[in-house]
Amino acid sequence: MSEVDSLLIDATTKIFEDLSDPQTLNSAATDDWRSALWSALEESGLTLAWVPADNGGSGASLADGFSILELAGKFAAPIPLGETLLAGWLLSRSNVECPSGMMTVAPTRPRDKIQMTEDNRLVGEAFGIPFGNLAEYIVVLAYKEEVPHISLVSGKDCIIKGNPGLSGDGRDTITFSNTTPIKIAPAPDNFSGQEFCIMGATIRSMQISGALQSILKLATDYAQERVAFEKQISKFQAVQHNLAKLASETAVAIAAAGSAMDTINTATQYNELVFFEVSSAKIRTGEAVGEAAAIAHQVHGAIGFTEEHILHRYTQRLWDWRDDFGSESEWAVELGEMVAERGADELWPLLTAR
Repeated sequence: MSEVDSLLIDATTKIFEDLSDPQTLNSAATDDWRSALWSALEESGLTLAWVPADNGGSGASLADGFSILELAGKFAAPIPLGETLLAGWLLSRSNVECPSGMMTVAPTRPRDKIQMTEDNRLVGEAFGIPFGNLAEYIVVLAYKEEVPHISLVSGKDCIIKGNPGLSGDGRDTITFSNTTPIKIAPAPDNFSGQEFCIMGATIRSMQISGALQSILKLATDYAQERVAFEKQISKFQAVQHNLAKLASETAVAIAAAGSAMDTINTATQYNELVFFEVSSAKIRTGEAVGEAAAIAHQVHGAIGFTEEHILHRYTQRLWDWRDDFGSESEWAVELGEMVAERGADELWPLLTAR
């Protein structure tokens, strides 16, 4: 990590430590903390890190942005930071100036598709949109005669049906009923919905890896503090085995997400290798969520399910994140189809290409 990267991470960590401590937010009576946290991130240029300076952003590298999101995952930050970064990246791809404020993106499920009419109005429905009710703007990937366009839409101009999701952050349904975008531009040449999903899946993989690091620490610390039968539960072999399994799942998620991030950061185009890395990361981090969350709750026992304990702030978001931008089963189907199409002889070279 370079000196500049270190400074960025240190500054971001300080903001999250001061304004997004999970225990403090868990005990907060109101959501007043959200505006203070967002303002601090926005003033530091972190919310538009992937937007070039010419378009009003910070011009940070993809790697820097992904590192920011891993930190956000470590604090289970209940704000649309990943969505806003992705929205800014989408707008900048079409040289559309980015607004300030919270943004989200649509659609986030591979099977949803928004159409654009002849007079450039949006029609369609998108399900499971993160922070749909909270975001001021929605950046929409829509199709006009199968040609992708990127649109900036005001949340006030859409029909939004709230759905809290498991985490309470919102996995809302947004209906576009002849909605007129604020700005609209054709997507770059060779841009596809898969490229959009690839970025979204990598964002979630990085957030998952960050959150898993935190629940590993929570479970380990609790096992060393909790006493049963006159000794710490960390002394019991069954608990030690579970913690070792939790640590291995966390390590695998970090490695898979980091490999996908590095591949995207260095790739000159979104080719089969990028797809292979990202799909593998989304599949493996999703599987890690299932194993790790179960172990963390088992170690904590009943206290981990209470509102007063912060463990649920992580596990409930992990369960939401694993389904955003395609679940592991959806990515596994696409990955299997790609491998089958290439043939058995091409699998080993693909595995060893990194």
